[in-house]
Amino acid sequence: MPFLSQVILESACEIADKVQATHIFIYADTVKDTKTLEEIAKRHPIIFASKNEEVLEEVRPLVRHVLEVPQVNLTRTGQVKMAVMMGLSAGLVGSGDRIVCVAGVPRFGVLDSLIILDIGKEFEILTSSIASIGESIKHEVFEGVLSLAVELANEGREGKAIGTIFVLGDHDKVLQLSRQLIFNPFRGYPEEERNILDPTLRETIKEFSALDGAFVIREDGVVITAGRHLSTALEEEDLPRGLGSRHVAAAGITHVTDAIAIVISESTGVVRIFKSGQILMEIEKSSG
Repeated sequence: MPFLSQVILESACEIADKVQATHIFIYADTVKDTKTLEEIAKRHPIIFASKNEEVLEEVRPLVRHVLEVPQVNLTRTGQVKMAVMMGLSAGLVGSGDRIVCVAGVPRFGVLDSLIILDIGKEFEILTSSIASIGESIKHEVFEGVLSLAVELANEGREGKAIGTIFVLGDHDKVLQLSRQLIFNPFRGYPEEERNILDPTLRETIKEFSALDGAFVIREDGVVITAGRHLSTALEEEDLPRGLGSRHVAAAGITHVTDAIAIVISESTGVVRIFKSGQILMEIEKSSG
């Protein structure tokens, strides 16, 4: 393990002791020496996140929980946000927890950043919203949609930036408050062939992401429709300046339903998560 990474991990352990952290989050795509990691795991519960399956298998026997994140490059802050969001949706952490997060630049294989988060403070709205989401939506469905959105934001489609909306949950009411812009491309297909958890569906979703309108996805992951115009909207002054019609529509539909909306900004590649008419989290696109 590079010297800097070892120092960062040892410092994270010391800080976790001093601030009485409940967990240490580590986001890394390479682990060259597991000795330090194993020693820390004896003192603190570790949640290890990575997009490298081989790394996850290597550390699985050493840590309490592992999280597989999308195969995209994220900023250091984006790494932490993605891991924390997935940890929240899976119920691994919750309101009142204090966590120490460690991240770095994947291509260099070095951990160089430490962030301390009080879940009940920084994520007060987020934790209550995720808790309500978890009552009706499987965490793997939420994570699957979020991962797909982050991939699309970073990769685009055929070299072009993509902007779209995924509306997840409370589908009956969402359909009542929206209308079809185009013929529903998912109509007539068996439910088992249009579930977001089916890896073979991901390329189809990416293909249809270039269409105008939103995807509507049922609580269990079944894609109901694409190309849907959301008929509700909040006033633009209720949102941060600079956000366009997609974000206004996402805020509006989540304000009047129990759905969650995940929006990809075509202009910036930022992924924003909406619940109850508010932005819960923003995951920035990596510039590298």
